[in-house]
Amino acid sequence: MNGQQRDGENPSLQNTKTEISRQDNTRNSDEDRANYLAGLASDIPQVKNATAVVAGDYAIIGIDVDKDLDRSKVGSIKYSVAESIKHDPRGAGAIVVADPDINARLKEIKDDISKGMPMQGIINELADITGRVMPELPPQENNKNPQEAPQKQEQEMDRQDTRQIQKEQEKQSTE
Repeated sequence: MNGQQRDGENPSLQNTKTEISRQDNTRNSDEDRANYLAGLASDIPQVKNATAVVAGDYAIIGIDVDKDLDRSKVGSIKYSVAESIKHDPRGAGAIVVADPDINARLKEIKDDISKGMPMQGIINELADITGRVMPELPPQENNKNPQEAPQKQEQEMDRQDTRQIQKEQEKQSTE
């Protein structure tokens, strides 16, 4: 009998148990982080309630505000929540929404997580929500300065012109 195998347990069964345990720990820490972020958001004035869902590095926080507030006031409240969370290491990168439909979906997702539903479906749902809220942006280009583009183009053209002139001069001098 293999010395690593304990009490007749199947090694693949042991690996599965370890993986399930790891997933449970991750799920619990994500739920703890979600509760923490919801608490931070709820502490902001005029936020009635907050629901947060966390899956790994991603977090979406739905805030419930008075439905009679105008859009600019709701935007200010969302900004306040985002600022308070941005400065907290556990909240960096979280998305804040104030849409009642999305809040309802977040509450359903939070319930699904509590019930132990498969994370892949939950992550797909979060991706769908994020796609609705976040605009499609081009990837960021590091160290790109649009002001330098015309200068670089001119420099490149100058080099090409210089080469062309040199070729013409050489050609004429050999003739």
